[in-house]
Amino acid sequence: MGVNAASAPTAAARPSGPRRLVPPLAAAVAVAVPAGYIAAVDPNNPGHYPDCPFLAATGWWCPGCGGLRCVHALTHGDFNGALHDNAVAVLLFVVLAVLWARWLWAALRGLPGPRLALGPRRWVLVALFVLVFTVVRNLPVGAGLAPPSV
Repeated sequence: MGVNAASAPTAAARPSGPRRLVPPLAAAVAVAVPAGYIAAVDPNNPGHYPDCPFLAATGWWCPGCGGLRCVHALTHGDFNGALHDNAVAVLLFVVLAVLWARWLWAALRGLPGPRLALGPRRWVLVALFVLVFTVVRNLPVGAGLAPPSV
């Protein structure tokens, strides 16, 4: 039987050349602009950013506490400081950078972007990992995972 014309991929259906690069490059700009602001406006100096409501309500560091300081440290090349401010954020940034590079590579080659499909078990593992990180960084044994107080 013949191929259904509606389901057959055509050259017109896919964007050509530079147009394929627009989405991954736009995403890079959408990340670079706020990262540039955080690089310029030091979150270690109080008064520039709002306080964490979870920290204010509970006295515990949330999983995101230290994230702005982490970005500031990374933009200044301080990898150890970034790990101390928020190790999970550094891990997340590495994963996102790899996914973005795969997306860009696929766009350069004219292929569809990679799909991130996490099943329910993996989402539970991610949630447990974040929960354990949150608890450990608030215990004396995990003090090295907590960002410095400002």
